[in-house]
Amino acid sequence: MKRIILAAIACLLAMNADAQWQSLFNGKNLKGWKTAGGTAEYKVIDGAITGASTEVKGGNTFLYVDREYGDFILEFLFKIDEGSNSGVQLRSHISGDRMYGYQYEIDPSSRAWTGGIYDEARLGWLYPLTVNPEARAAFRHGDWNKARVEAVGNRIRTWINGVPAADVLDEQDASGYIALQVHAVYDEKSVGKTVSWKDIRIMTEGLEYEVSPENGIAQKNCIPNTISEREAAEGWKLLWDGKTTAGWHSHKSPEFPSKGWHIENGMLVVEKADGAESGNGGDIITDRKYGNFELTVDFKITEGANSGIKYFVNPDVNNAMSGSSIGCEFQILDDARHPDAKLGVNGNRRLGSLYDLIPAPEDKPFRKGFFNTAKIIVRGNHVEHWLNDVKLLEYERNSRMWDALVDYSKYRNWINFGNFPTGHILIQDHGDMVYYKNIKIKELD
Repeated sequence: MKRIILAAIACLLAMNADAQWQSLFNGKNLKGWKTAGGTAEYKVIDGAITGASTEVKGGNTFLYVDREYGDFILEFLFKIDEGSNSGVQLRSHISGDRMYGYQYEIDPSSRAWTGGIYDEARLGWLYPLTVNPEARAAFRHGDWNKARVEAVGNRIRTWINGVPAADVLDEQDASGYIALQVHAVYDEKSVGKTVSWKDIRIMTEGLEYEVSPENGIAQKNCIPNTISEREAAEGWKLLWDGKTTAGWHSHKSPEFPSKGWHIENGMLVVEKADGAESGNGGDIITDRKYGNFELTVDFKITEGANSGIKYFVNPDVNNAMSGSSIGCEFQILDDARHPDAKLGVNGNRRLGSLYDLIPAPEDKPFRKGFFNTAKIIVRGNHVEHWLNDVKLLEYERNSRMWDALVDYSKYRNWINFGNFPTGHILIQDHGDMVYYKNIKIKELD
């Protein structure tokens, strides 16, 4: 009898959940939808909404539901022509005729980021699928695909054909429009390519019956200068609190520099000066030294800027009388406009490189005009540089090869360069404006 009662309750709950789903598209016409943005056209063809570009550089065009949604679960089917790009806006807004906000990416290219989360006309990529190969392989070319989005509180999760794709924490928007996108095209052969959607349904009540269980994929915390529950459980801590100078001081004194730096809207800003190395406020270093760690730093470069993130910095041993303090450096640079990009050997002074020692690849995933994430991992003598979840380089210090590499660099005369067991972490003032935020560290065993 108990089993029968439980089965009946489960059946009622399932029926209640089904009753909460609402269709956003009647399968016949575009009643309840409006357009914004570019010149693409939307039509209803064979029970699906089909959008197509009509001209080169016609702009991104959006078809949106004429009401805003807060917490919801959204499902839809979509199919897209090869060589196109599209997306579905979530909790988005309109400024003039431009829509901005979260987007479920539809990407049939070899990059295969369908199901990733893009911040349209604002911050750029929040969750590319570089960390999720299973989701990248889930898209079906030339066929209908099923998308699912769960936007509950400050968390947005996505699926592609039942495979978990993205998991983002963000608090920019708690509600907004849902919209279909036809992306702008830039050549004649792409004009007229289509993307279609059907079976578009949403749930806004009874979400507790439908929210998916935890699935274990990587989560991105996009709330500035915070540590999520998952990050805390994994051992992450803020290295900068986003509000004060606590935990940092000048590389030449116990105080934080009185000029050359400021805090602005949760960002630590190196101020523009004359471009001299540590010639304005000077470098800043952590109060503590670190050995084995994983460090992540979000940075945004202004035009022609130079800076850097250094580690194994020991000014008590290698005290530079002028210029920047000495340490291994993850180079921060505008490769296109700063002359340092043409110096060194084989590009070893360009963005992401181990400065003056090991070059980063030329095809690194740098996002011009947006914040990028630098990651440095140190496990004993093994060190890695990452950019936006892509490994750029790795090396072994305290080795013959390392010593030979140093002997061929500008660091040849510095004591024990790169071989110290611990050191401060440093952010460089090079007299150019660069923005930093979300500085986090996890100490490793």
